[in-house]
Amino acid sequence: MFVSKNNFYISPEDYLEGERVSPIKHEYRRGHVYAMTGAKKPHIIITSNLVRRLGNHLDDTGCIILPLDVKVRLEAANCYYYPDVAVTCDERDVTSTEDFILYPSLIIEVLSPSTAAFERGDKFADYQTLSSLQEYVLITQSEIKIECFRLNAEGNWLSQTYREGDELELMSINFRCAIAQVYQKVPGIIL
Repeated sequence: MFVSKNNFYISPEDYLEGERVSPIKHEYRRGHVYAMTGAKKPHIIITSNLVRRLGNHLDDTGCIILPLDVKVRLEAANCYYYPDVAVTCDERDVTSTEDFILYPSLIIEVLSPSTAAFERGDKFADYQTLSSLQEYVLITQSEIKIECFRLNAEGNWLSQTYREGDELELMSINFRCAIAQVYQKVPGIIL
C-alpha cells in the first residue's frame, strides 16, 4: 500500500541499499519510492490461509512460496514490488540468495480499498512485463470474491472470478481448494 512518494529520482541500487536497512518496507517504481503501511487482520488471515495451503501443496516440488517480505524485481518495468504471495519454480530464484526474485509464475495480491485500483491497473500492467508470470490473483477481503487473471497460449490475459461455493483453481501450480478455505476465520465473512 502506498502512503507517500518522494519527489526525486532514486536509482534501483540506492533503493536496494536503503531497503536492506529500513525498518519499514518500500516499493520502488521507476525511480520513486513508496512507503508501505501494515496490513489489517483480514488481509493477514487470508494471506496466512493461502501460504499454509500452497506451501503444503508445493512441498514435494521444485517450487517455493514467498509471502509478504520478498520483493519481485520487474526489470523491464523498472520496479520492485512486495506481493502478498509469490510462487516461483525457476531454479535461478530458488537457489538465489538475493532478497528479491525475478521469475515468479504466480502472484497473489489481497486488495484493500486504498490499493485496489492500482493493483488492478498500473501494477498489473507492470507485472505483465514478467515473461515468467502465468497467473495474477486479486483477492477481495471484504467479500468472498477472487479474480484470477491467466495468460493463455495466444498471449492474452483472461479473467475468471470465483465466488462463494466455488473451488479456486491455480493452474500455474496445479492447485485447487474450496474458496471457503481461503476465507476461513476472516472476521466479517460468513461462510
